[in-house]
Amino acid sequence: MSVNPIEDQIRMYAKHLRIPTFGNYEGLLRTVKPDDKFEDILLELMKAETAQRQENQNKRRLKAAAFPYHKILDDLDLSRYNGAITDIFINELASCKFIDEKKNIVMIGNPGRGKTHLAIGLGLKACSLGFNVLFKNAAALSTELLEAKDHYSLGRLEKRIQKADLLILDELSYISFNRHQSELLFKVISDRSERASVIVTTNLSFSQWADLFESTAMVAALVDRLTFKSHVLDMNGESYRLEQTIRSKN
Repeated sequence: MSVNPIEDQIRMYAKHLRIPTFGNYEGLLRTVKPDDKFEDILLELMKAETAQRQENQNKRRLKAAAFPYHKILDDLDLSRYNGAITDIFINELASCKFIDEKKNIVMIGNPGRGKTHLAIGLGLKACSLGFNVLFKNAAALSTELLEAKDHYSLGRLEKRIQKADLLILDELSYISFNRHQSELLFKVISDRSERASVIVTTNLSFSQWADLFESTAMVAALVDRLTFKSHVLDMNGESYRLEQTIRSKN
């Protein structure tokens, strides 16, 4: 228990004003130089408070994004794409300018080619830059949307999705959707057209998307919306995971 009533009051007001860094000023005082002025100390406290708030906000964005795991862009082996994806291009994407410009990214490639890795890496970068991100497996989202509709909570879920500056729709590939799921997924993507960005990962070419959705007209409209003002990445090639498995057995 503190014996200094002034310290107690400082902490109380710091808590009341929601500036907790000011309440923990002792650490800063230990670094103060004899010739530092009051405004110098105040400025450092404000910088520390700002940094702490930014860190807390980023943690909240990461939690809300619901990434299944974390993958950073630096760990992506670009040599495996034979020049189709370069450092310069990755740096351009990592600037997240595409989000400001409401552009999309569609990654097409067979399994084990780093599509999800790249999508998560860009999502993490977007979070660090202050964008709201939401990661969803395509099949899981279609089920979630259908259940929300059945429980009369679809509007609330759609609003949460709409608030995301970047929606990552992973693995639009493995499970076909019935009419209701197709319509709900189409609406989610259509509502974001030229308003907010989408990253889609898939192992199917656009011509094969007709196998996923019941309506070919819907597929045509979906592809049109996704590819307008977008980056379409051909990431086909040898599976990285398969290569790693073979190497581990040799």
